[in-house]
Amino acid sequence: MTTELMMLIAEENLETHIEKELEKESMNDLINPLEVWIVSASTNVCNHLIPILASGDVFGVDTEISLTFFDWEQTENCLISIVMETQDLASPILRSVSYCTNIEEAFFQAQVIIFLDEITDEEVFSLEGFLRSRVPLCHLYGYMMEKNADKSVKVIVGGKTFVNLKTALLMQYAPNIASNIVAVALGVEGQAKAILARKMKTSPSSIKDVIIWGNITGNNYVDLRKAKVYNYESAIWGPPGYYHSVLNLIFDSEWVTKEFGMTLETLSTTGREFGCILAAHSITTTMKYWNYGSPPGEIVSLGVMSEGQFGIPEGIVFSMPVKFENGTWEVLTNLEDISLSEKTIKRLADDLIQEKLIAMGDLLTFQPVGEESRTSIVLDAENAQSSMALYGEKEQDGLDDSEGKR
Repeated sequence: MTTELMMLIAEENLETHIEKELEKESMNDLINPLEVWIVSASTNVCNHLIPILASGDVFGVDTEISLTFFDWEQTENCLISIVMETQDLASPILRSVSYCTNIEEAFFQAQVIIFLDEITDEEVFSLEGFLRSRVPLCHLYGYMMEKNADKSVKVIVGGKTFVNLKTALLMQYAPNIASNIVAVALGVEGQAKAILARKMKTSPSSIKDVIIWGNITGNNYVDLRKAKVYNYESAIWGPPGYYHSVLNLIFDSEWVTKEFGMTLETLSTTGREFGCILAAHSITTTMKYWNYGSPPGEIVSLGVMSEGQFGIPEGIVFSMPVKFENGTWEVLTNLEDISLSEKTIKRLADDLIQEKLIAMGDLLTFQPVGEESRTSIVLDAENAQSSMALYGEKEQDGLDDSEGKR
């Protein structure tokens, strides 16, 4: 037998093998639905999550899912109502719907776990007390995930209170699945896009590549250096896929440096940027990207464990630019001109480090880093028509206030 013939037969055998494996996977999907658990299911966000998950948009219209709502025993009546209403959807992809209030049974065979903000009756009178109260809960959840969940489980942490910290604690107490635990940052990203779109009189969906740095539900930067707007009505038009730099089109530097940041700060302090609709959409979009990949060439923000990228201290969950591809995510360390100064990184990281130290009892009180405004803009001296919007710390990167101002 010639080498050419052997290679041809080997190729045919490989194709047959792949077809059989795909057929086997398809049969397994029919037999075993995807096990999806929602934690703190009595919260309002869950009601907005359910129709999106049941639509087939997140996991695919050919993937059946089993939904389990987890919360504590005092919420049982609420969970029963949620189960019945979900069944009323008569969704063709919902194989089963149930609830669980027994922590020993939590996350049994779970392949996807979504953490929402928990509702608690305990009285906490200080920030430090609240931070410390997260530890035993995350310890318990982490242990049960390690014990009961599928080894390849995907865990998404959403909400509006200390999302970075809760994600870090879950990673600490579930080390075997830590690489599959992420924090949702698309809520802040979406809010920033909407504010920009209202200013530019365009659609928020036309604005891409807004980067969220740092603490998702706290002191963060909204970075517009890479932000683009597509299909924008201006004097310059281009073929499909043509875009403008957002900062090149906003000529009101006063608005960029003050009002934009102040609006974001107000929304952050009130927690409005994580309303139920936006929270549910951000969680499901992150999950969809994780399954099918983010739009090609688009920058997505995600809270992940730092490994020292961009000079960020290791060991803290930090929002940074990523892309989703082939069922996983990758930090975009190769992007040009997005480095942050040491001062900026220190400010953002110090808050996150303090939160963890306080939660673990290694620090008694939280000390904010600096008393200046959390809203700031760094002006780009190389381009008089553009500026960089960062939400978090007043910083000039070596520029005086007079430099770069128009």
